[in-house]
Amino acid sequence: MATRADTDATHILAADHRKVEDLFSKYEGASGVKAKAEIANQICNELKIHTVIEEEIFYPALEGKIDDDLLKEAYVEHDGAKTLVNEIAAGSPDEEFYDAKVTVLKEQIEHHVKEEEKQHENMFQQARAANVDLDALGQQMLARKEDLMVLAEGDGLPPAEMRTT
Repeated sequence: MATRADTDATHILAADHRKVEDLFSKYEGASGVKAKAEIANQICNELKIHTVIEEEIFYPALEGKIDDDLLKEAYVEHDGAKTLVNEIAAGSPDEEFYDAKVTVLKEQIEHHVKEEEKQHENMFQQARAANVDLDALGQQMLARKEDLMVLAEGDGLPPAEMRTT
């Protein structure tokens, strides 16, 4: 018997957060240029896909329904992370600042995750309180995510695009 996929948008995003946190832990425990490059590439792809589905689907659905400042900060935080994602994706673990960039990216993502799902009055709580249709959003997000994953496995994802600059 097939189980129905969880289509709650906040659950999908939280699962993405856990996956990236796990990848950062694996990176910290990795040794060797090849292993680090592979894990860093996974981190970059996961974050590229995650930011696209948030910025194209999730965030626009929240506009006017949650704290506007929190939403604007999320876009700016994404752009800060995307700068590092693009540098890491184009770089190599044997470069002088590569590990530092991965570490700072991890710290930025931890802060962003806190605002989305962990702190009081977080984005996910506000979305629920505003009665946003999280299942409909989740279905759209899963479809878009699937398309992006196919692209990542094929030709590869393009550099992350900035939204606020």
